[in-house]
Amino acid sequence: MNTDERIAKLEAENATLKSRVAELSALNHWYEEQFRLAKHRLYGSSSEKTQACTGQTSIFNEVEITADENTKESEIEQIAGHKSKKRKGKRDELYKGIPTEQVVHELPENERFCAQCGGKLHACGHEVLRKELEIIPAQVRALEHVQTVYSCRSCEKNAVDDSVPMVKSSVPVPVIQGSGIASPSLLAYILCNKYVLALPLNRQEQEFERVGVCLSRQTMANWMIYAANHWLKPIYELLKAELIQNDILHADETTVQVIKDGRPANTQSYMWLYRTMERAEKPAVLFEYQPTRSSGHPLQFLSGYGGYLQVDGFQGYHILEPQGVTIVECWSHARRKFHDALKALAKADRAYAPANDGYVYCNRLFTLEDEYDKQKLTIDERLERRLRESKPIADEFFDWAEQTSLGDFFLPKSTFGQAVTYAKNQRQWLMNVYLDGRLSISNNLAERSIRPFTIGRNNWLFAYSPKGADSSAVAYSIVETAKANNLVPMAYLQFLFEKLPNLPPARFHECLPWSDAVQLRCLVR
Repeated sequence: MNTDERIAKLEAENATLKSRVAELSALNHWYEEQFRLAKHRLYGSSSEKTQACTGQTSIFNEVEITADENTKESEIEQIAGHKSKKRKGKRDELYKGIPTEQVVHELPENERFCAQCGGKLHACGHEVLRKELEIIPAQVRALEHVQTVYSCRSCEKNAVDDSVPMVKSSVPVPVIQGSGIASPSLLAYILCNKYVLALPLNRQEQEFERVGVCLSRQTMANWMIYAANHWLKPIYELLKAELIQNDILHADETTVQVIKDGRPANTQSYMWLYRTMERAEKPAVLFEYQPTRSSGHPLQFLSGYGGYLQVDGFQGYHILEPQGVTIVECWSHARRKFHDALKALAKADRAYAPANDGYVYCNRLFTLEDEYDKQKLTIDERLERRLRESKPIADEFFDWAEQTSLGDFFLPKSTFGQAVTYAKNQRQWLMNVYLDGRLSISNNLAERSIRPFTIGRNNWLFAYSPKGADSSAVAYSIVETAKANNLVPMAYLQFLFEKLPNLPPARFHECLPWSDAVQLRCLVR
């Protein structure tokens, strides 16, 4: 081999080694990103905003952070020659709608004598010194339903054949046939504890024992499945019919583990959520259990729907587009990917990193949305301002994304590469927010609506069977819809369990959350 051939060979090997070093450097950079990102997800804040921005604090140091010795309960002004007078304000609002009971403090009889002349004292006035809130813990009592029998005294005296007509008083139908224990209030209390307060049945069983009631979790589980199937499911179906009539909906999905569904115990199932927009005339929040994440599930649930559907980046929802559904994707998800790309970098590299440019673009859009909310713009005003102020920023963002070269250092599978690729691929659906002023820039409303389920899932971990998962989906739908309509969930559940067993199915619509009877009895005061 001559000198020229050796030089050529060495140059080829050098080029190969350089390429390999660049590849390994990029791979090493990716591993460092994944390590930092995993560390952040494990130990860091899950919010994309700082605590100062969100106003939220950690549950572990909430007391220490929130407490302020300089904060007073209410302001007091001094009036010369008279007692202190409290100004009306937040404290008056606190007591609004709460029944008040006075505790009058009097002198004992043997102390009601004048210190000067010895004459007997009489009460000449009362002064309210303070007003406290008293909590009465849950009380259990037994209710006996006694039926009254009526007969005619005239017939009793004059009857020849001892046949006297008798009439019995009407008695409400029990919420669970054959149960001598379950009352509407007890059933509502159990469901509210589980689906509103995320209190598992085993803890409820222990709490009932502390007040002297032996009520097994198996019995409570049977009651809940019965109540969901017989009374809550018809309301669920009516709510679904109302939901489909809207022209803007939100959707989301999350995992749930179901043990006895004929598949391996660790197989993930899904809880799907569909809800109306935040300012809907008749808010509805519906959950649906399905064993898979197949796109066929939203296609079946939203059959006949043809409006806007606000979702995250899950491509399964796009199966709805041929039937006239306009998919509007979430800018929060796009921003979150740039947020993750920043967290994957060393702190010293974040300020001037390309990922920060994408993150700033997204934040500018959300800042404008906050301004629109504060200014309480009409739908038309919001759309006009968006097209004039927000859309040019979004166009500039996508131009930046298209021109961004990932190069050798930022691999497409790097966190920054994934953020840029996601933005470019979802551009069409992210820009659909500029079609209607009622649309939200994010799908956070659906994420907030599904969060009560995820919190409960952390407590009870799994559903035992598909039947139980279906019942939970129905129960969560009722209580979350109640909350969306500003109803007290416990009061609404009790209302349903009292009324539905005594109504024909044709009148069940009278028990929907926005009916006058429900609003009168169950509205948050």
